[in-house]
Amino acid sequence: MSETNNTDLAYADTLWKAADALRGQVDAAEYKHVVLGLLFLKYISDSFAARREQLETELEKDGIPKEQREPLLENRDEYTAERVFWVPVEARWANLQAQAVRPDIAVLIDDAILAVERDNPNLKGKLPRDYARRGIEPVKLKGLVDLIANIGFKEDRRIARDRLGRVYEYFLGKFAAAEGKLGGEFYTPRPVVRLLVEMLEPYEGRVYDPCCGSGGMFLQSERFVESHGGNQTDVSIFGQESNPTTWRLAHMNLAIHGIEANLGAQPADTFLRDLHQDLKADFVLANPPFNISDWGGHLLREDKRWAYGTPPVGNANYAWIQHFIHHLAYPNGRGGGVAGFVMANGSLSTNTGGEGEIRKNIVEADLVDCIVALPAQLFLTTGIPVCLWFLTRDKTGKNVRKGTPNRPEGRKGETLFIDARKLGWMQTRVNRVLSGTEEHEEVPGTRDPLPSSDIGRIVYAYRMWRGEPAPEWWSDEEHGEWKYEDRPGFCKAVPTEEIAKQGHILTPGRFVGAMAMEDDDEPFAEKYPRLVAELETHLAEGERLGQIVREQLARVDEP
Repeated sequence: MSETNNTDLAYADTLWKAADALRGQVDAAEYKHVVLGLLFLKYISDSFAARREQLETELEKDGIPKEQREPLLENRDEYTAERVFWVPVEARWANLQAQAVRPDIAVLIDDAILAVERDNPNLKGKLPRDYARRGIEPVKLKGLVDLIANIGFKEDRRIARDRLGRVYEYFLGKFAAAEGKLGGEFYTPRPVVRLLVEMLEPYEGRVYDPCCGSGGMFLQSERFVESHGGNQTDVSIFGQESNPTTWRLAHMNLAIHGIEANLGAQPADTFLRDLHQDLKADFVLANPPFNISDWGGHLLREDKRWAYGTPPVGNANYAWIQHFIHHLAYPNGRGGGVAGFVMANGSLSTNTGGEGEIRKNIVEADLVDCIVALPAQLFLTTGIPVCLWFLTRDKTGKNVRKGTPNRPEGRKGETLFIDARKLGWMQTRVNRVLSGTEEHEEVPGTRDPLPSSDIGRIVYAYRMWRGEPAPEWWSDEEHGEWKYEDRPGFCKAVPTEEIAKQGHILTPGRFVGAMAMEDDDEPFAEKYPRLVAELETHLAEGERLGQIVREQLARVDEP
């Protein structure tokens, strides 16, 4: 991680501790908006100030007298033309901070955000402006304003955007941990998002997330496009989110990164009110809430989305899966749509409420491209074991992914299973991470994960199986031949007929087998007596400890 990244995260940690002090007055599920809303306001204010300083320098060079510059400096078009939000006077950070000592500072912040929405129609109704009703003590709110004032966003726009993006991501992870299970509704761990995006490779086309939370999938997709020489305009973003405050958070998050997205005119439930009914997406990326029972299934018994079977009323997992399929583009000149999403492990084997029959129909339709079993403890917000599903409309024709040739004909009627449960490392006592997301874990000069990283091992096995050409930097001498091969204990390509023999259960462990044991080169004639001696030592120690326990228990009965 670079020194700049470390500095940003150290500051984010300080800011987190300050925000944490608000928890006595603000519910944990809500206080993220207090902090992130102020961060957004500081960012757009700094961006505005930086553009104003730049403009003033340009006017001075042009010889325009000082008294004539002010009207030009307040010309809204000079800012919007550079994709900088127009910030009215009452919302500029310097003015807010100067008035932070006032007892009605919360009202002033609400008024400032309302003014920003008024003068930037694309933000109307999408920012949190309810500081006054939260009842935060003015002195605590002033302390937070003063602390946020110390972080600057006046550098190069990309640097400033990346800085705030890192702080946002850090905060979202912290909020997810603080909120418990509900946090999973808006936050997906960075390594999981990175893995989904690297496997789907959304170079161009329509990207859709019907439960988009804070918009993390979209941000990683845009980074992927940029890092591979593409343009943001090559990707169209569509999303939906039912939680009003999280919906606003997504808009702020995307606005910070200059990403335009269609998240609907208002928050809405994806099942009961699909805001993108006619959309056929090239890429679907999602982390839907797991195993929800109150999804309104009793109202949707005859819905057209259930092409492979009606999902049970008591569990929405297969409703989500079929919703994703329903919105996948059919094969055309550019290929068929592909989907990658997180799902509870139970979805791989359950037969409850007809789910097994639905899974069978999806498998037999040759839609299942790849299944990845993930290690435990990746998510801060749930202990439920999870997996990744990858579905595709077209296994043999040219895919939407840029530069992908026709797949080998043998991939039709075949699914790749990857067992990644043993990958990753424990970052904390309760949280595991996958390597391959940081700069030092990427191939130098590219944004590709190292082949030796956890994400790299999964991604390149999948790309080889799909028949993709090797990347330019790949060296057979250094990394091995670019050719897919089954690896016991890790990955195996399985024909649909074999999956059917397993009752259409999709658990990778059933197919990849056991990992081959490495030979330690110790001759058996030496190893056997050594192991027997170790066993006898352990048995003797066990007997000794057992005798001590018996003696202690005997004393319990003594008077």
